[in-house]
Amino acid sequence: MATSPGSAAGDRRLGRLIGKVRAASGADGDPAGNGATDPGRGGAATDPDARRALDALAARRTSKAVPPPPGGLLPTTRRGMLRYRVLPRSVVGISMLILAFAIGAGFSGVVLYSYYQYRQSQADTKVNSLISGYKAQFTKAESDLNSAVAAAKANIDTQLQAAQSLQAGPAQLAALVKKMAPSVFFVRTLDPAGQPSVGTAFVISSTNGQTLLLTSYNTVSAATHSPGPPVSISQGANGPQTAVTVRTWDPQYDLALLVLDKAGLAPVTPAPSSPAPQPGDRLFAVSGLGSAGASLDQGAVIDVSTSGIEVDTPIGTTFEGGPIVNQDGQVVAVGSRNYAPLGFTSQGTYFVPYIEAACAKVLSCPGGTLPGS
Repeated sequence: MATSPGSAAGDRRLGRLIGKVRAASGADGDPAGNGATDPGRGGAATDPDARRALDALAARRTSKAVPPPPGGLLPTTRRGMLRYRVLPRSVVGISMLILAFAIGAGFSGVVLYSYYQYRQSQADTKVNSLISGYKAQFTKAESDLNSAVAAAKANIDTQLQAAQSLQAGPAQLAALVKKMAPSVFFVRTLDPAGQPSVGTAFVISSTNGQTLLLTSYNTVSAATHSPGPPVSISQGANGPQTAVTVRTWDPQYDLALLVLDKAGLAPVTPAPSSPAPQPGDRLFAVSGLGSAGASLDQGAVIDVSTSGIEVDTPIGTTFEGGPIVNQDGQVVAVGSRNYAPLGFTSQGTYFVPYIEAACAKVLSCPGGTLPGS
């Protein structure tokens, strides 16, 4: 253990004093040199100065002395002395040290657990906020989606109503079929290759013992040559077939005039030239093939020109040569699959010649118009 310079000097002085006292005691009290003093002779042991020096030294060393350990041995190193002074050496001290450690550990646990609870509370708050925000966003998105769906449905309903207004209902179609059936016939013949060729013809005039019917040149083109295949007509597919004659034709306008040696048939009613058809007007293609004596297919006007009308009404082979009528059953044009005023045909739409073209190409009409127009 380190000591101050003043303490070390005092110890040296006390050591020299004790040495003198011992020397005097050896000379006076113990002539034989055995270290014993004779109290009766009044040696150094009875010297007041020596006594005081011995007492002071004993007191000084007693105050600095470290109590010996239970084994009786003091540590000799500085680290050992520090451990000896700090660590308890009794059961009570050890118990108190363990208690202090336990209290510190408990306090540390409380602090850590409190921090854990705090962090968990913060995390729960953030998670709850996120969930609440997600629910709000989900509800808003669902509401927006429902609104968009409702708006789309309303838009579709509006467009469907507009489309349905352009479509004829079953009652109107049945009425048109009933009106047109007496005037349309199913045409049978052969094409230039000898294969069956079919189409439709309709009555434009029935007087003086004969009936004039208009049809497509493409249907009866083989019969325009001599010799040519016979041409017959019937009302419906199962009606009796009657022979007809091809009188005049025009390949450019895809028109042909048939003559039936029979009168008293109902002619069609031509549509007035004014007002002219407009894009978007509803039109119907009529075929002479059908269980009721006729059948219809509906469409609309795509474009209008001086050469004819472009329609999206499907015109199959059985509709070729048949009348194109408006919703009142008046004939506007003649159905054609080959009429090409622009020099080409179009896929999905058809160009059809006006009914008035018959007067200029295959028929002589009084005043240049069909009867009844």
